[in-house]
Amino acid sequence: MLDNLEGAVPHVEGLGANIAAVAKAPIEQVAAFAAHRGWRHLKLLSAANNRFKRDYHGEDETGQQVPNLTVFHKGAGGVIRLSWASGLLFSPTEPGQDPRHVGTVEPTWTLLDLTPAGRPDAAEQIEYK
Repeated sequence: MLDNLEGAVPHVEGLGANIAAVAKAPIEQVAAFAAHRGWRHLKLLSAANNRFKRDYHGEDETGQQVPNLTVFHKGAGGVIRLSWASGLLFSPTEPGQDPRHVGTVEPTWTLLDLTPAGRPDAAEQIEYK
């Protein structure tokens, strides 16, 4: 999903919004991963030394990382509030269905859903050679 968002960042920011990715790893590790993927636009943040991921359901009680999408809004007076989160992650899926908590913002899978063959049975972490 972040590969897809990488290309959208300049357009989204040009319209007045921001996109950032938060990882539990130290920022040096996050930056190295981003360089490997060729990301140049995403703002990358580390939650290695704080409770952000835990507080916003991006980490379970054992420290296991959970994919979660949260949207914040900076309102009048600079107050920042949570305005949306991908809560469907915690809902059971139908047999044979993929989790759908961020489906509306995953363009690769959405486009493949429109093809006659549909979504392939493939892992989301694709490496191309």
